[in-house]
Amino acid sequence: MNLKNIIAVSGMAGLYKIVTTKNNGIVVADMDTGKTTFCSVRKHQFTPMETVAIYTHDDTTPIGDVFRSMLEKSASTPVPSPNASHAELKKYFEIILPDYDRDRVFHSDMKKVIKWYNFLNDRGYLTASGEGGEEEE
Repeated sequence: MNLKNIIAVSGMAGLYKIVTTKNNGIVVADMDTGKTTFCSVRKHQFTPMETVAIYTHDDTTPIGDVFRSMLEKSASTPVPSPNASHAELKKYFEIILPDYDRDRVFHSDMKKVIKWYNFLNDRGYLTASGEGGEEEE
């Protein structure tokens, strides 16, 4: 599972692949069409997927580990819709990450994790094998 060069950009829906960086922004590519767009640092904030983590009672768990758990348990526990009820999302998170911090992980965080998981899984970026992602360079 290789999340390197995949980012979320504020003000833009979905996830993007970094093409190149510049002094005043980043050039990103749409993961479906490959169309590139320049995103200025003055207008946007960038969140690299490899830096995202979910709060647990002890520390944090990297998002890659959360995605790996979701992928491994998808056969026995299907991933709920991001629009599912809060109770259903809490129940799902208790299965995939039993020690997540219930006070600091909000409903919106759960929805975002599920949306990102579905987005990346549908495009073949999530694999059950170690670090060997299917990302093309």
